[in-house]
Amino acid sequence: MRVHMRKGIIILFWLCVWQAAAVITNNDILLVGPVRTAGALLYNMAEADFLRIVFCSAGRIGLGFFAALFCGLMLGALGCRYALMEEFLNPVMAALKSIPVASFVVLLLIWAGSSGLSFFISFLIVFPNVYVNTIAGLRSTDGQLLEMADVFGVGSLNRVLFLYRPALMPYLRSSLKISLGMSWKSGVAAEVIGLPQYSLGERLYMSKIYLDTAGLFAWTLLVILLSLLFEKAVLYLLKRLEDWKPYPFLPPVRQEEKMQSKEGPDGLREQRRNASPQICIRNVSKTYGKQKVLSDFSLTLAAGGRYCLMAPSGEGKTTLLRLLNHTLVPDAGTVEGVPKRIGMVFQEDRLCGEYDVAANILFTCRRGMGFGCAAQAKNKAAGTKEEMAGMVRAEAAKILPAECLTKTVNELSGGMKRRCAVLRAMLSGTELIVMDEPFAGLDEENRERTAAYILENLNGRTLFVTTHRTEDAALLDGEIVTLKDGEAVTLK
Repeated sequence: MRVHMRKGIIILFWLCVWQAAAVITNNDILLVGPVRTAGALLYNMAEADFLRIVFCSAGRIGLGFFAALFCGLMLGALGCRYALMEEFLNPVMAALKSIPVASFVVLLLIWAGSSGLSFFISFLIVFPNVYVNTIAGLRSTDGQLLEMADVFGVGSLNRVLFLYRPALMPYLRSSLKISLGMSWKSGVAAEVIGLPQYSLGERLYMSKIYLDTAGLFAWTLLVILLSLLFEKAVLYLLKRLEDWKPYPFLPPVRQEEKMQSKEGPDGLREQRRNASPQICIRNVSKTYGKQKVLSDFSLTLAAGGRYCLMAPSGEGKTTLLRLLNHTLVPDAGTVEGVPKRIGMVFQEDRLCGEYDVAANILFTCRRGMGFGCAAQAKNKAAGTKEEMAGMVRAEAAKILPAECLTKTVNELSGGMKRRCAVLRAMLSGTELIVMDEPFAGLDEENRERTAAYILENLNGRTLFVTTHRTEDAALLDGEIVTLKDGEAVTLK
């Protein structure tokens, strides 16, 4: 209430200053006050063509704005994706930003006449701003989250909604705040020059011809009000889009991912062991500059095995994990048997912080394949996203406090985020689970609880974990793999 009262007092002060200036000038041709302006506005509103004038001008400028918004977003996305397209469009953007509006107006009058002039001018003013900010916003998307999406095989729609959209919104909002007012000012200015019928610009020009200063102020005030209303409406819709928190789209299971499993966890475990091929890393070498990390390295992971990699920093643990998750190609040798999608816990949690636990887990799921947990057969019956979200929350409650399941990930503690990352990997329905220090930040009680959950829900899937603690390897009952100089492998 105090804020509104302060704003009202400020507006009233400047209205009084305006009225005092008009009284002192005492010349209706040079300056009229707010009272005369309001009277002229009411008189104009009573005209038979008033609504037609407003709708025609607002329609042309609004269509130009939304056409520029759409083209800017689409071409900006393509320019971000394809560097060659951005290079081709850069000279066009530079020209649009530097050529004076008056030059465009004259050219468009010659080419298209006056009827669509405000549409094209509004488009040309808004389009470069949206295009440039779209590219900048999309390129600000967190690269670690994009890599996570690649590893889990996340579809394009979910990437747009959950990764690119949050990164783009601040840039788009900033662009539109500038473009909205500019589109109206430039559009009406074009109408003043082109004088299309039933336009605000035509009425401004006629007021000038007849020295009708009150009418000129009235039409100008109307333009300001329409511009503000248009800006508020567009920014409100943008805010609603920014605040929208949908559950992820669940793509169907691909043919190669389908599992004809038997009923019950034991049958599922047996089927997975028969279906999952072993993973073979053969004679792999990898060098970063002059530093050789892996040299003629070989390792075989049996289907359904549990492995704990323990080695000092710099011995190639991260390189080995990146070979397994398809984000690194070896200089020599081959990596065979790794599924296209894997469930992974990264060194960082790599979660979508604005969404809750269920949304982060569903982000990596497939429709109709279950989650890979002990209740796989039951989960396959879940058809809707709401049903799957309920089942995900039931699973998450096994290692997370119930009160945190409805909170966004940004509101969770570090240990809770880590367990959420573990849940995401375990419930993704993938055949290979890779975890980089999955118990980091957890106390002993939660380490044991999380490890028990992992073992209970592996169901014959292959598990590969890096850790610095022998206690963690013991909790997971895994074979210990040690590296030395990136060449030797010892199993204990």
